[in-house]
Amino acid sequence: MSGNPLIALTLVFGVSLASARADHPNIVLIYIDDMGYGDLACYGSEVNDTPHVDRLAAEGMRFTDFYSSSPVCTPARASLMTGCYPGRVSFDGFGPEGRSWVLFPGFAEGLHPDERTLPELLKEKGYATAHIGKWHLGDQPEHLPTRHGFDSYYGVPYSNDMAIMPRRPKSPPMPLLRNERVIQEQPTQAALIERYTVEAVEFIQQKHDQPFFLYFAHLHVHLPHYVMEPFTSASRNERYGAAVAAIDWSTGLILAELRRAGIEDNTIVIFTSDNGSRQRGEGGSNAPLRGLKGQTFEGGMRVPCIVRWPGVVPAGSVSSELTSVMDFYPTLAALVGHDLASLPKHDGADVMPIWQGQEDARSPHEHFFYYLRNELQAVRDHRWKLHHQVKAGEESVQLYDLANDVSESNCVADQHPEVVQRLKAAMNEMREQLGDSRLGIKGTQRRPCAVVKDPRPLTEFDPDYPYIEPSYLLDEAG
Repeated sequence: MSGNPLIALTLVFGVSLASARADHPNIVLIYIDDMGYGDLACYGSEVNDTPHVDRLAAEGMRFTDFYSSSPVCTPARASLMTGCYPGRVSFDGFGPEGRSWVLFPGFAEGLHPDERTLPELLKEKGYATAHIGKWHLGDQPEHLPTRHGFDSYYGVPYSNDMAIMPRRPKSPPMPLLRNERVIQEQPTQAALIERYTVEAVEFIQQKHDQPFFLYFAHLHVHLPHYVMEPFTSASRNERYGAAVAAIDWSTGLILAELRRAGIEDNTIVIFTSDNGSRQRGEGGSNAPLRGLKGQTFEGGMRVPCIVRWPGVVPAGSVSSELTSVMDFYPTLAALVGHDLASLPKHDGADVMPIWQGQEDARSPHEHFFYYLRNELQAVRDHRWKLHHQVKAGEESVQLYDLANDVSESNCVADQHPEVVQRLKAAMNEMREQLGDSRLGIKGTQRRPCAVVKDPRPLTEFDPDYPYIEPSYLLDEAG
């Protein structure tokens, strides 16, 4: 070897380090609760102020046809962690006889320990992992985030309406956890977004010199809407708009911290929602879509999604390709070097070519299926959407041309019987895999969830305890 061997070694080490960083970018996943398709200015809102999220979209890719796997939160979060439709991991019905749509305090169910979750896959490749905010995949110790791949957890393990309030005066107090320990009961809700954001900033500051995965799941904009100042006073859309503005501020602070740490260019930032807005007069919007949270019309499951990765994801781009929350799992797993064929069967796909803006990149999904609980209600392909249900022996068939009728307002089933039959066949194939309770089909490819014996809530109501919020006075839930 000629020349200075120290310089040569330094150059080789520098190239190797740069390559490692390119293959192992930091990942920040910001997950909003109940945010509708039309709640962000960059998605058409004229009443909510979202300058930081709008800038994120201007610097990355905005998706127009991105879906949650469920119109309610617990099943959608299971899909985020596993890359599967909720039914594949038996996360589509909870409590006695599976009648509950979501998990409640003290329920027995959680992710099965054999599932290889997204944070577990990233940890295997050297990532530091943290979850901040709402978990909602089981509150029993065996089910908490630290048992499923996260190094640390700080947050409330379920929805912020599962607490002491007028309609539930003796409910288990809402717990704030640090890892697996309850550190506060009935915390002041308005302040939680600031506490969460400070926690996120601290994590970035501590881990900026190694690959990290930060999963930040907001409590907003789920009811009840407790929002801190100055957002309430400045809102043009009452408390809902204030909650959206608080999310936007938090996002802006995280983006600023990434810049300060010098890791902005080596960090993937993902911003999306678990399902559509309630859209019941509180200020949320799914426009121009039909339907709302808890429904399988587009408004319940088509949600905002933005991905930014400077130098990789084209700035200011828009994708109309069919993608979903289930795609994060295989896309990020493949990015860091996992062989997707070695992972448990999943329903998502590696959509990195779409993220990169490759000219010929197309959705790898032939179909997307719309489940509510364990009832398959609809399917779409790249153009058509079929709603097909059988109730009390009566068949309901609705076909919509999403390319020209995104609001699902003009049924064209009679004009396209061949499309109806083709999509019916696709639904029947999926029913054989994952089941359909309304038709009595159990499904042959369902994996079990975990169920603990003698589950108990993490907290118990104590009339003598000096809670800082003895009752959340806003009697709002849902």
